[in-house]
Amino acid sequence: MSNNLKGAVALLVIGLAAVAAIRIGKPLWKERQQRQTSDARATKGTISIASDNWIGYFPLCSPEMKKRMRTSTGWILECQDDKADYAARMKRLKNSEIDIAVATVDSYILNATSYGFPGVMTLVIDESKGGDAIVARKDRVPNIDAVKGRKDLKVAFTPNSPSHHLLKAVSTHFDVPELLPQGANRIETDGSPEALKKLLGGTTDVAVLWEPDVSRALANDNIIKLLSTKDTYHLIVDILLISRDYSQGNPDVVMALFENYFRTLKLYRDNPDRLIEDVMAATSLPRETVITMLDGVAWVNLADNAEKWFGVSAPGVSAEHGLAQTIDSTVEVLRANSDFSSNPVPNNDPYRLTESKYINDLYVRGITGFTSQPVGSVPVVGTAFSHLDDNGWSALRVVGTLKIKPITFQSGSEELNLEGKEDLDQVAHIIRQYPNFRFIVKGHSGVSGDPEANKLLSRERAESVIRYLDVTHAIDMNRMHAVGMGSRELLARQIGESDRAYNYRLPRVEIMFVSEVF
Repeated sequence: MSNNLKGAVALLVIGLAAVAAIRIGKPLWKERQQRQTSDARATKGTISIASDNWIGYFPLCSPEMKKRMRTSTGWILECQDDKADYAARMKRLKNSEIDIAVATVDSYILNATSYGFPGVMTLVIDESKGGDAIVARKDRVPNIDAVKGRKDLKVAFTPNSPSHHLLKAVSTHFDVPELLPQGANRIETDGSPEALKKLLGGTTDVAVLWEPDVSRALANDNIIKLLSTKDTYHLIVDILLISRDYSQGNPDVVMALFENYFRTLKLYRDNPDRLIEDVMAATSLPRETVITMLDGVAWVNLADNAEKWFGVSAPGVSAEHGLAQTIDSTVEVLRANSDFSSNPVPNNDPYRLTESKYINDLYVRGITGFTSQPVGSVPVVGTAFSHLDDNGWSALRVVGTLKIKPITFQSGSEELNLEGKEDLDQVAHIIRQYPNFRFIVKGHSGVSGDPEANKLLSRERAESVIRYLDVTHAIDMNRMHAVGMGSRELLARQIGESDRAYNYRLPRVEIMFVSEVF
């Protein structure tokens, strides 16, 4: 190639590069000029948050929160509604297309496993407290136990939603796989309104809804609530996820976001009418509907984030690790429903998914969230229960019987053995997840021996269970009631079951949740 030709090629390359630079640089220059000649000159950039229209996320993406972030820090908060497409949300978090995401604990574990858990749980936003519920036609399903063994019931729900997880949890804890049927009885819907329409139209017997559809369903005299998240504890939990890369590279920005978030919560806590008005303006929904929606969510303030969820507390004050426990219990439910064959959490360690430093720093510094405990929030151990006599207990409504391992006792005695105590420790964990229910402990015996002696032993064993739950797990005695059934409620004999195997199953202890009738 001659020198002249080389020179011409070089000039051409330089010319093309110059044209490209102008095309790329001109918009950037104009954007910079626009910012520098306007009030936008003080802004530092944009924080992108993937979200959806769940009412619990409103304070985070509210006009008040965006205004605070812009005026106090210079950062623009951009909330992107992806219509609750959790799988796409986790992929975008992995690819750094977004900085922050919101999710429920169950949806994060389900959808982030394949992406290596790209975000870290830094904040508990809220719990669903009645926002999701399992409802049914009372002429078909009066309570959860009535579902057991039924092959004809149709169940409508929205797949891969928090309501779906509620179904999974109840199906597991109460041993009712019939709540998740297959084939024609499994009616998957595109959202709660469609499930409500099928329930009211009589094409399904059971439906899982969220507000305001729950209230709309219960306005029908033939629809009853089997169980809602108002009766659960640490089950449907919304969390804030920070991209691990963003958290490492921008800790000061994250701290500013958290501080403004808790100040926004405090504003809405102190001015509930302001919250209602802001939600009405954002959603164009009537006041009554907005109030119903807000009643179904319990926001978590800074103190509760620290002391009840992340294990952070003042010196000399005990704290709980509620988020780690929720991760573990969520994994148990997902595995029981065959979503995973083994624990998907790295190293089986829930703390690989959490980061408490932001909550810890804010808590120690003394920034406050809500000025008092939010209305509708649930105490750590449970509701305060009044004393009931036998008539009071017999008037309660049956919710459902827990699925538990056989509780074992020392031979011919009411004394629990070591294995029985360990199994009750697991039962206590499940009981804590349903803090609004009382429960009846029913002791049963076999058919051999003196009937009266059997009945007495069955009651003594039920009382032994109650004493253990009281002493070891501080469960309110007014919440528990012991009944000795003796051999009055025998189990159905299984096909081909031997006499020995059948007689072995008869002595047992059952735990049945019950609730007041309002």
